[in-house]
Order: sequence, then structure tokens, then C-alpha cells
Amino acid sequence: MFSILQQNPITSTLWMFALIFIVFYFFMIRPQIRKQKIEKKFQENIKKGNYIVTNSGIHGKIIEVTDYFYILETIVGKIKFERNTISKELTQLRYGNTISRTVTPKIEKK
Repeated sequence: MFSILQQNPITSTLWMFALIFIVFYFFMIRPQIRKQKIEKKFQENIKKGNYIVTNSGIHGKIIEVTDYFYILETIVGKIKFERNTISKELTQLRYGNTISRTVTPKIEKK
């Protein structure tokens, strides 16, 4: 097989590009697709009463859920957010690994 690749430069170039594409797919594209599916599932499972963190860093409690929006209660008041602004990583980092239960925010003492 290697002798065939050395004789014809066009096939060796095509094999090289195919190999590069396969590496990109398995190390970059596929993990990103998996991450997007997990993020979407997380956003669909958020319920009224859950404490969340948005991508912009706003902390609050979900008080109303609609098809496309959440109404978030913060210290300052109520804010309307789209579903895709909720951050799974920041929420789990701040409030724990599970979102299925309603948690109370951790109060840090100084």
C-alpha cells in the first residue's frame, strides 16, 4: 500500500487530506456536537424554582418558564431571558452537579 502512495502524488495528497479530515472530525467536531446536545438537554430540563447562572454571569431563580423564555428573579428585580442564555457549566459550578432538584444559593461569609 505504501508503494502505491509513493508512486502517485495525487492519491497520496488525497489520502493525506482524508486523514486530516478524520482527525478533525474525531477530535474537534464530534466532541462539540456532543457538548451542544448536553447543553440543549440541560436547558430543556430547567424548571420553575431552579437557581441558574446566565452566560453573562447573572445569578437568579427561575420564576416562570415559557417555550422560548425564562423569567429570572434576581436581587434587583425580574428579568426575561431566552433559553439559550443559561450556562450549564457556570450553573453547575456555582450550584452543584445536578439541576433536577431545587437548590438554595450558597451564602459566603466574610
